[in-house]
Amino acid sequence: MKIAVAGTGYVGLVTGVCLSELGLNVICVDIDEKKVQTMKNGISPIYEPGLDELMAKNYKCGRLNFTTNYVDAYKDADIVFIGVGTPEREDGSANLDYVFTVCEQISENVQKDCLVVVKSTVPIGTNDKVEEFLKERVKHNVNIEVASNPEFLSQGTAIKDTLYAKRIVIGVESKDAEYKLREVYERFNQPIVVTNRRSAEMIKYASNDFLALKISFINEIANFCEIVGADIEDVTKGMSYDARIGDKFLQAGLGYGGSCFPKDTKALHWLANDNGYEIKTIKATIEVNENQKYKLFRKSKERFGSLKGKKVAVLGLTFKPGTDDLREAPSIPNIRRLLEEKAEIVVYDPVGEDNFKKLFPNEVSYVNTPKEALKDADLVFIFTEWEEIKQISLATYKELMKTPVIFDGRNCYKVQDAAESGIDYYSIGRKEVVQNKMN
Repeated sequence: MKIAVAGTGYVGLVTGVCLSELGLNVICVDIDEKKVQTMKNGISPIYEPGLDELMAKNYKCGRLNFTTNYVDAYKDADIVFIGVGTPEREDGSANLDYVFTVCEQISENVQKDCLVVVKSTVPIGTNDKVEEFLKERVKHNVNIEVASNPEFLSQGTAIKDTLYAKRIVIGVESKDAEYKLREVYERFNQPIVVTNRRSAEMIKYASNDFLALKISFINEIANFCEIVGADIEDVTKGMSYDARIGDKFLQAGLGYGGSCFPKDTKALHWLANDNGYEIKTIKATIEVNENQKYKLFRKSKERFGSLKGKKVAVLGLTFKPGTDDLREAPSIPNIRRLLEEKAEIVVYDPVGEDNFKKLFPNEVSYVNTPKEALKDADLVFIFTEWEEIKQISLATYKELMKTPVIFDGRNCYKVQDAAESGIDYYSIGRKEVVQNKMN
């Protein structure tokens, strides 16, 4: 069986590498020649733990290859997986241009019966349109079918999420398409959920949007905890023992970010409105998350009044640990607000610096260690709970900072420890520790 994968971002590259790891012959297609050569050299274009090693291993043994030549890649492929991006448009809808560009290439070049599998996250009904598009434009006398096979990987754990998936969802309209995908996924030894294409598309959106809803819900509870004097960590611990709720996605903070949750909540909200229906919980999820990003910035303004001329240390730039992805990261809008305040900003992140420099090449100062960022700082924001940051002792803040004032967006420290350390400490959903308030 010959498999081609269109796109070498998170979805496409991880899919191709993992399929080859389980013994399938895979060729990954990308339009960027430099990127393709980099991958052939065993270097992943994305930061993902374990990906470089698997990529180099399977390329070396011949099961995995990379090319810009989509003509050869698609012409005799048995299955083509589409794993290109579907970024949001200004109105919140999903941009499907990349998907249909690949479909155009497939239709012009495929020379044998082929199954096209859409792994990209697409609005409900898109796979039907893709099949219609392909059948109308196919140049040779071949049969093309389309299946939906959404991914459920998380950045930072993408390899594990793919090789040891909790479930594999395939949306098909024929037994033949189901058989072909079962043949691919029998190696994974995981539960396979078979639905029609539209249900598979909805499973992806419903799953992501439910998790985003859970995050926004707990942040709302955290905000109210501060008002009534409860502690969000005690609250979530008590909730987590209920198996119907569990302990996942109950960490209060500055909201969700990344390439999936923001885009997918907006896309489903837009799609529902376009069909004359409003999913009120999704609308609220989006609104809560947008407001939550600035929670600690507002607290810093209350604490200091003006931030003009203040030296601000920022620890953590990526939207979560284990990735260099900055998409929808709370650090970005907060740093923009700090720049508007004329603050002096020094930032540290173990892997996100290079990407951040593309957005802020000269506006902030970059350092190689957390201690360098903290030296003589008037206040510090924690935006990402990297282990390197969580391991900093509270005594270090007090020793290095001009005024030890911490705005912790990820609840990295215990409130009682901060109180005993003589540090001003502001977190999410817990009691504020204010030692000596001064402007």
